[in-house]
Amino acid sequence: MTLTFFEVIFTWWSSEKSNGGVTVPGITAENAQGGEEDLGNSKSDGSSISSSESEVNTSDADKGKDKLGGSSTEEVDAVHLKRRVGLFSGVALIVGTMIGSGIFVSPSGLLYRSESVATCLIIWGACGALSMLGALCYCELGTLVPKSGAEYIYLLEAFKPRPKKDNLTFGGKLKDFFGPLPSFLFAWVTVLLLKPSSYAILTLSFSTYTLSPIFTYVGACAVDEEHKFLESIARKLLAAACIASITFINCYSVSLATKVQNIFTAAKLIAIFIIICGGIYMIALGNVSYLSTGFEPFDPSLSPTTFSDIATAFYSGLWAYDGWNNLNYVTEELKNPFVNLPRAIIIGLPLVTGCYILVNVAYLAVLSPIEMINSPAVAVDWGFRVLGPVAFLIPLAVAMSTFGAANGSQFTAGRLSYVASREGHLVDILSYVHVRRLTPSPALLFNTLIALLMIIPGNIGSLIDFFSFTAWIFYGGCMAALILMRYTRPNAPRPYKVPIIMPIIVLIVSVYLVVAPIVEDPQIEYLYATMFILAGLIFYIPFIYYKVPVKCMGPVTAFLQYLLEVVPTKYE
Repeated sequence: MTLTFFEVIFTWWSSEKSNGGVTVPGITAENAQGGEEDLGNSKSDGSSISSSESEVNTSDADKGKDKLGGSSTEEVDAVHLKRRVGLFSGVALIVGTMIGSGIFVSPSGLLYRSESVATCLIIWGACGALSMLGALCYCELGTLVPKSGAEYIYLLEAFKPRPKKDNLTFGGKLKDFFGPLPSFLFAWVTVLLLKPSSYAILTLSFSTYTLSPIFTYVGACAVDEEHKFLESIARKLLAAACIASITFINCYSVSLATKVQNIFTAAKLIAIFIIICGGIYMIALGNVSYLSTGFEPFDPSLSPTTFSDIATAFYSGLWAYDGWNNLNYVTEELKNPFVNLPRAIIIGLPLVTGCYILVNVAYLAVLSPIEMINSPAVAVDWGFRVLGPVAFLIPLAVAMSTFGAANGSQFTAGRLSYVASREGHLVDILSYVHVRRLTPSPALLFNTLIALLMIIPGNIGSLIDFFSFTAWIFYGGCMAALILMRYTRPNAPRPYKVPIIMPIIVLIVSVYLVVAPIVEDPQIEYLYATMFILAGLIFYIPFIYYKVPVKCMGPVTAFLQYLLEVVPTKYE
């Protein structure tokens, strides 16, 4: 049976009163298979249900009934996430999270910094090549350490203390302290800020491009403060509804979440294909005046392009490719990861690179560089000139693109919290999964809660810009981890191995991308971002290094287990 919210509270309160502590009915995996809770078995030690209590009764599985999955006859030894992400879904996750709203709305930042059309297109391609190098390095890391969590798990595995028999063990207690620190700080920044803020920004973009045509059609454009306020409230409410629906999809079923990702990725690729075809048509009509300028500055008043300008343009371009690492967050759920992880990356990255270059060519076949730079939504302006009466398809495409990217962001964010909790760096409840649906619902709900708080101010984009540079700190750290594990684990099986020069190149680029924005435009916000990162030490030292227990978490974890019907997991 399924307990109501009030029954959950009454059962939890009654057990605590009768035993002087927290007693949790044993939700076994056997009962999870049958969809009922065994209210007769309980723990009396004040802790949550252990994974040993969630062993599967395999007698039914032997008879061809896997009640956890519904149709599979595979014998299951413990509750854990299943491998349900195939090659197509893996490609859709990479492409769908890389292509958000930027290529439709504001691809002109790179054009402005490169100062010529030819330089702009070359840098788009070069940024794709550099992203490909990083992604290939992640192929080696993902097949060497076949666990979910991406940067978090690679930093942890590379720098955590090793048994004394390892040849390169050093540092003693010092390494015990600093070893897990990089992975913890990554989880601290990403789980609490970067992932939920990205989720919030994508859903706000979705609401903006969904409601803009409606407001325009009914003549309710913001012309005064009252209308602006009502429009802002409508956008935030729709963004909250978008977050709620995506969270429900991801909590309900992994298969449903991947199908949604596949559908919306296909939809945004169709929209990009329409733009590319429109550009080809305009070029065939002879509209090549802007493209034919080559390396000539599109604005004669601009000074000649310097190395610093090109480097800044690279910085803008590489952010457009951010998301190439997202499949590594779900390695444990990827079917045949040693084959499908490299294949998905090798398919996805060139596809995105080609889309970015060809879409920019299509824009420049219609719009001048100056018009692109001054446009608040480049694709919308392009649509009005080329598509005519069906120009409304462009805002619809942007909305669908952002919805798909938000779904992928939520999918990967939940896995990061799940893995960090399983490794002891976050509260235990975030590593639990639903007993029947096998989704990390506590981790997903946690990311949702923070994202909902972030849509209240609505203008968090400027704040996140100052934290974005921190991502390259951890990208560079992973390249250092790959190089280090070539020496600490020389004999470990590596189904996929890259030349050592590749992580070195990405490491150098990462260092530059961290230092460059601070040197070129130092602002106090960068100091705030650094202080936020270091603030993680306040929690790391007592709770991770000294392992000080938080006594109140036992009852809280037990109550949430009852409420969410979740159990601990075991990595296999």
